[in-house]
Amino acid sequence: MDFTGKKLAVFQQLEQETSPATLKELLDKLGPDFKERSVRRWLSEMLKQGFLEKIGNRRSSKYQLLQNAALRRVHPCFTPLSLSAIMLVRRPIYERAPVAYDNTWFDQYQPNQTFYLSLDLRTQLYKEGKRSKKEDPAGTYAHHIFNRLLIDLSYNSSRLEGNTYSLLDTQRLVLEGKGAEGKLDEEKIMILNHKEAIRYLVDQAPYLTVTMPTFCTLHYFLADGLVEARHAGKIRDHGVRIGGSTYIPFEDPRQLEHQLECIAQKASLIENPYEQSFFLLVHMTYLQPFTDVNKRTARLSANIPLVKHNLVPLSFNDVERVDYTSAVLAIYELQDVQPLIDLYAFSYLRTCAMYDSTVKALGFDEVRVRYRMQRRLILREILIQGLHEDSLNGYIAAQDFKHIREKDRKAFVEDIFEDLQQMDESRIAGLGVTVKELKKWQASSKKM
Repeated sequence: MDFTGKKLAVFQQLEQETSPATLKELLDKLGPDFKERSVRRWLSEMLKQGFLEKIGNRRSSKYQLLQNAALRRVHPCFTPLSLSAIMLVRRPIYERAPVAYDNTWFDQYQPNQTFYLSLDLRTQLYKEGKRSKKEDPAGTYAHHIFNRLLIDLSYNSSRLEGNTYSLLDTQRLVLEGKGAEGKLDEEKIMILNHKEAIRYLVDQAPYLTVTMPTFCTLHYFLADGLVEARHAGKIRDHGVRIGGSTYIPFEDPRQLEHQLECIAQKASLIENPYEQSFFLLVHMTYLQPFTDVNKRTARLSANIPLVKHNLVPLSFNDVERVDYTSAVLAIYELQDVQPLIDLYAFSYLRTCAMYDSTVKALGFDEVRVRYRMQRRLILREILIQGLHEDSLNGYIAAQDFKHIREKDRKAFVEDIFEDLQQMDESRIAGLGVTVKELKKWQASSKKM
């Protein structure tokens, strides 16, 4: 059964009922947006699927979920251990004890001695996710599948936050700038913010470090326009509460800043990129260092080691919001990472297979991707020095290209001239060139 939208709300209301409820009682609690005919149909579907039982056969009939019915709609990737944790966090909130941030749990983790991901799983993920040669610069593979990554990660990360843009709508917005009719402005901003954060992640891959400033920069890109300007990219200075959870995060900004720094320091020592990725996903989510947009920041931060090591990025494909929420609640309230491990591994292996097909379909300009940093340095000097025609050709001829394979040099130079022909304000990102310097270079070209 497809538990989404209003059908999911009906199921969740049944989960909250402590005794069998009539259709009228359910409708009163669900509110005016729920039509009797639709709710009756969904209840009938749940009966046929074996999720609930019906007591009585008249208009006064009552409905109640069968024991453990909630577990019958979870993702098939969950192990029995994960199902046990999910059952605990899907109980009514009044049955779950309040819990605060647990320093001891974090302190017990010792990099390269403690592992959330087993050796077999780390080996499997690396075997399926390795995509580039050791000598390739950081971020080579992410550039290779850049547009697909933009679309998938923007769509899936936003979807996990309740964004209703479809995959096709997301593609049109990300690649063409066309928003979908009838959607909230906040949803559009959320997706465009993902686009900017992912672009930063990929373009800066050779220089990215697992540090608190990096986390704050990612948060700034993701939160800009969605939170008050003074909170974007900044540690929160107030307490927050997590909807649907009994978890109480730190409130003192000094504690938050110190703990986020500890997370960065500990993560930077982890040698395995998948373990580092998962550690960041878990502990940035758990800390809740920002006023909002915490889980989105954690998901992109988890991609730092994958992008840097030219591994397939984590796009969170085929993960349902309700399952992701349950896995996060297990971390908040139980410090149990197993449900999130199950989702992480399942989604990552699916993404690997999907991106293999994407690369075959798109083709690959190896010279452009392999030498993009060297090409950008040369383009920067050409623009800043205002080089054209003879001075430009002389500058190119004077380069020794010692870091460019001899067989690639001709194509490398052709790429430089192609970029110069197409140069405009949209192409100077990452070159270290200002709009003023670009316009000066363009103006000097017209005089020649």
